[in-house]
Amino acid sequence: MRAHPDAAPGADALTVSEITAQLKELITSSFGVLWVTGEVSNFRRQASGHWYFTLKDAGAQLRCVMWRSSTARLSFLPQDGMQVLARGSLDLYEAYGQHQLMVSYLQPAGIGALQQAFEQLKARLAEEGLFDNARKRPLPRWPEVVGVITSGTGAAVRDIITVIGRRMPTTRIIVRPAIVQGAEAAADVAAAIDELNRHGEADVLIVGRGGGSLEDLWAFNEEHLVRAVAGSKIPVVSAVGHEIDFTLADFAADVRAPTPSAAAEIVVPDQAEIRAYVTGMLGEMVSGMRDRVNRSVDQVRRTWSADVARRLVTRVDRMSQDIDRLVETAGIRFERLVRQRRNAFGKAAARLDALSPLKILGRGYAVCEREPDGTLITSATDVDVKDRFRVRLHRGIILGKVEGRLG
Repeated sequence: MRAHPDAAPGADALTVSEITAQLKELITSSFGVLWVTGEVSNFRRQASGHWYFTLKDAGAQLRCVMWRSSTARLSFLPQDGMQVLARGSLDLYEAYGQHQLMVSYLQPAGIGALQQAFEQLKARLAEEGLFDNARKRPLPRWPEVVGVITSGTGAAVRDIITVIGRRMPTTRIIVRPAIVQGAEAAADVAAAIDELNRHGEADVLIVGRGGGSLEDLWAFNEEHLVRAVAGSKIPVVSAVGHEIDFTLADFAADVRAPTPSAAAEIVVPDQAEIRAYVTGMLGEMVSGMRDRVNRSVDQVRRTWSADVARRLVTRVDRMSQDIDRLVETAGIRFERLVRQRRNAFGKAAARLDALSPLKILGRGYAVCEREPDGTLITSATDVDVKDRFRVRLHRGIILGKVEGRLG
């Protein structure tokens, strides 16, 4: 507010509180939620659970506050000198006239800081016994229902469905799509584990995603998610990344698979294996029944007249033929059921592939997603200037930043 040129000096003067309030309104309305990266310094953890620290780089410093409700969700403790990525909103602390960042989420930035946080949490959870082998449960031998928690549009879900369909088409699959990268990923995957546990229908869970950098996979090192994996009442197979990728979720799971495809192979048996098992069981049953019959026939022959024994043996032979026919019929029906389920699965998989948003990429279309959380962008109003985004093409991904909007 400017004073009128003819007004007396001080007539339009603002109080300190008024100018500070206007500055506060200007700051909070201009920036909104933003990400800031920098080096932690002067870190202080209060008895109340609140954190106070400074983010700095070579040219400036920014005071930061993180309330207990947010610090309680973090899986690491910041240290001076650690590079971090902070999400929050700018505010003005009116009592001192200082602007500060109200941090709602914090994660290590850079390989060194991430590895330090990883080892820090791993040691603490291991000391609790969360990774002990005694806690791990065997997987069901023949699960009827498999729960899958992963991205609904990624390659991982298609690989899992394809492998299960090939090995055991009668298996039912429940897919709970989840965010698997970014600030919201850990909470969403943990919520998905809780949902499928409450649903209670799945016999085993596959939790995972495709490969990526340590930063990409970081959600699976978050304490909230790791505890959800360890606390699941349903056995969990962790399938995060590729063979060389290890996360804390892998240590907490009942079984760790090197890839999503390998998880599917671990979880369901091959139908040929079941066929061999069923055939073997039937053979043992028939062999046992025949042994009992033969022993009974021998006993009858020793104790009854030849005529009665002959009639009884004839009757037993007919019953034996009936058993052979029943065994043959059971095998035919089993093969027919497998074929029917395989055909049904093939049709369902074809429909799923046809409906996949990634299917149309080969025809020149693209999928636009917000960085870093992967939220779909369907309108120009979904983004603001300077927001980062990625464009998923048929071959590869383009990264960009919004310079302006039309429409």
